[in-house]
Amino acid sequence: MSAIPGEVDTDRQPPMTVPLRHFLVGLALLVAGGAAGVLDAVGLLSGFSALAHVHLLLAGWVCVTIMGAMVQFVPVWSNVPLHSRRLATAQLWLVAAGVGGIAASFATGALGWVHAFGGLALMGFWTFVYNVGRTLLDARPWDVTERHFALALACFAVVPAMGFALAMDYSIPFLADSPVGRVRLTAAHATLAVFGAVLTTVLGALYQLATMFTQTELHGVDSHLRRVEEVGYPAGVLALATGRLVGSAPLARVGGLLVALAIGGFAVVLGRRLVETTVQRTPMLSRYAVAAVAMAAWAVLAGRAWLADPLAPSALFGGGPPHLLVFGVVGFVVLGTLYHVVPFIVWVHRYSDRLGYEAVPMIDDLYDDRVAAVDFACVTLGATGLVLASALGLPAVTAVSGALATVGFALFATNMLLVVREHSPRPLRAVLVSRLGDGGDPPGESASDGPSTAEDTAR
Repeated sequence: MSAIPGEVDTDRQPPMTVPLRHFLVGLALLVAGGAAGVLDAVGLLSGFSALAHVHLLLAGWVCVTIMGAMVQFVPVWSNVPLHSRRLATAQLWLVAAGVGGIAASFATGALGWVHAFGGLALMGFWTFVYNVGRTLLDARPWDVTERHFALALACFAVVPAMGFALAMDYSIPFLADSPVGRVRLTAAHATLAVFGAVLTTVLGALYQLATMFTQTELHGVDSHLRRVEEVGYPAGVLALATGRLVGSAPLARVGGLLVALAIGGFAVVLGRRLVETTVQRTPMLSRYAVAAVAMAAWAVLAGRAWLADPLAPSALFGGGPPHLLVFGVVGFVVLGTLYHVVPFIVWVHRYSDRLGYEAVPMIDDLYDDRVAAVDFACVTLGATGLVLASALGLPAVTAVSGALATVGFALFATNMLLVVREHSPRPLRAVLVSRLGDGGDPPGESASDGPSTAEDTAR
């Protein structure tokens, strides 16, 4: 694999510390979420521990990683400067503190604190939406990835507001007298979070990443399936969420079937990219292969479940065990992407200026292949065990599989931390900790020396 794919222009990327800080904080939330799931499975957590587990993984690890990825790649793909580095720093700590506090409140049963920490998360996500949204507005015309990101940002604006309303209802009950009620709002909140914010981002990114890193192009049936997904998926998500919010089974059924059809079609597109590639297998592509299989299986199960009853609590995330979607699709895409993105960012800032003057490592040389193989095996076996245990009702297998997956997460996090510690031009502590206004790298280490905000441009 080439050091930097030809399609990527790194001149517009933000300073190294901005996205890396998001990824490292996300890794901590990933390990915490895995540990919370294991503790919940063996009965060592009280309160609303399942909600703590879900928020650490989805609102924490996945969403914080998405925030860092958009901050990095929207400027690169769209060839526009990030609107504000300072806001990118602020959004991270607001969301991290908010999600961490929400999870702790759920785990301990202190529901009166959920809305306080939810307010922090709300401000953080809205800061992210404003910052990346302003960045995207300077890019025209939008391609398929940018259109998906714009839709995802709209969901990132709505979902935290719904969550804050649900959190306030714990302290000041008001949803019981509202037209929708708590159950319906919760279903719509979860639908827009998973299928609107998270999966829309995943699909948009994969249109770029799956073609770029397999060195293939969409052709034939791929183009037709992309057109179906681009229209059917957003319409399906909106119909499914609205149908659940107002309690309309026919509307939710139509939306659910559109979502399942679009995801099934995309699984074909992703699978064809992986089959047609001639490049060497990497941790990124291996994890994408798992995601493609999981997508296809999930689409079949979800379509059947939503056709029967799209409003059933058991069908909230489609048919079959929820781990099939959360781990099998979302988890493996995020893990695979980070196996390239983290080393890529570090490589650009540490070694790109030396290329041609001295021997430098390739991007894939920065991480340990043996650790990558072991964490892949642990996460794959753990996720498979969780899916089977959930389907067959085996709580003992759930605990063991969750522990195995958590070991894999910890190994993955260790591998990425070692990349930063061994190869980053800045020490690990400097990557994680800085002043709010310190959005840049030391002189000579940033690939982009442009202004950090519109106000800086005016100066």
